[in-house]
Amino acid sequence: MKPVKKKKTEEPELEPLCCCEYIDRNGEKNHVAACLCDCQDLDEGCDRWITCKSLQPETCERIMDTISDRLRIPWLRGAKKVNISIIPPLVLLPVFLHVASWHFLLGVVVLTSLPVLALWYYYLTHRRKEQTLFFLSLGLFSLGYMYYVFLQEVVPKGRVGPVQLAVLTCGLFLILLALYRAKKNPGYLNPASSDRALSSSQLELLNRKGQEKTKGFPGTDTSGSLNNRTAKDDPRGSSRMPAGSPTKAKEDWCAKCQLVRPARAWHCRICGICVRRMDHHCVWINSCVGESNHQAFILALLIFLLTSVYGITLTLDTICRDRSVFTALFYCPGVYANYRTILAFSTKYPCAAFVFINLWTDTPIVILEPDTCGHY
Repeated sequence: MKPVKKKKTEEPELEPLCCCEYIDRNGEKNHVAACLCDCQDLDEGCDRWITCKSLQPETCERIMDTISDRLRIPWLRGAKKVNISIIPPLVLLPVFLHVASWHFLLGVVVLTSLPVLALWYYYLTHRRKEQTLFFLSLGLFSLGYMYYVFLQEVVPKGRVGPVQLAVLTCGLFLILLALYRAKKNPGYLNPASSDRALSSSQLELLNRKGQEKTKGFPGTDTSGSLNNRTAKDDPRGSSRMPAGSPTKAKEDWCAKCQLVRPARAWHCRICGICVRRMDHHCVWINSCVGESNHQAFILALLIFLLTSVYGITLTLDTICRDRSVFTALFYCPGVYANYRTILAFSTKYPCAAFVFINLWTDTPIVILEPDTCGHY
């Protein structure tokens, strides 16, 4: 007799979302118009603030999670979430530049406070192992805003020729192109590709060993990150150990991704997945630097440094005439007599600060902090 094929149970189809509806973090359908409803954590925080009581850190985190989940814009097939970390650079950078153009001492304050605030936010997110678009937004908006000020205030003075402007513009486009290439897949390892290399009993044994090693180390929930990676992200597979050798594979076993890592592959606790030949996690591109994007990342960093130095040189040579570039970087008398001139002059502060922060945060000695299980 032919075996009777069981009919697959048909799952009920989900109703399509309208432009203002979305699925919230609790898995329930919600509406953008109801963003101010059902805010128990916010109500509790306001009550404690009015009564002068201390607010628990857990309550603050829940309030921020609720705000980030409900901050959305209407879109086709459901409202899209807006990452709130991209908003502060769009507001604070123009404010800081205009404040720096009021007085020399205010410019010094901006020059010192901007790197300090950026580094503080960097260490805060790095310690909590969180992804953030703050630095990517800061870098892109800074490039666009400084280029706009350069075209409006420096070029009309007549000391910047067409060739120099073309070189600077090409440098800007090359930065964006290299940044786009660096943002691509750095070499993610597909967790499902190691199932062919180890048996189920060996996987269970290594998983138990990996959990014992990673016990006590903080980590983020990687289920969402892992589900977003498909088999096309890792066409070559991830296991370098033959089946039947679980003892040799213990040191390279990743309990999070359920795979045996190749040589120089590490697990990024910020991205939540293993990366082939991982160098470090860069906050400026909000991605890891690995085998597939290492050259593009180095190229983007190099072009950014050269273009920034060239732009600063053209600006100082135009505004502070009859002075060397190095001297004008620290002393340019009479520049504060004209507001439009000082606005162009003050753009060198964030540009110099970003060069310093780039060199500091992208140093592997600062960023690479592997634990005993090879997690970053």
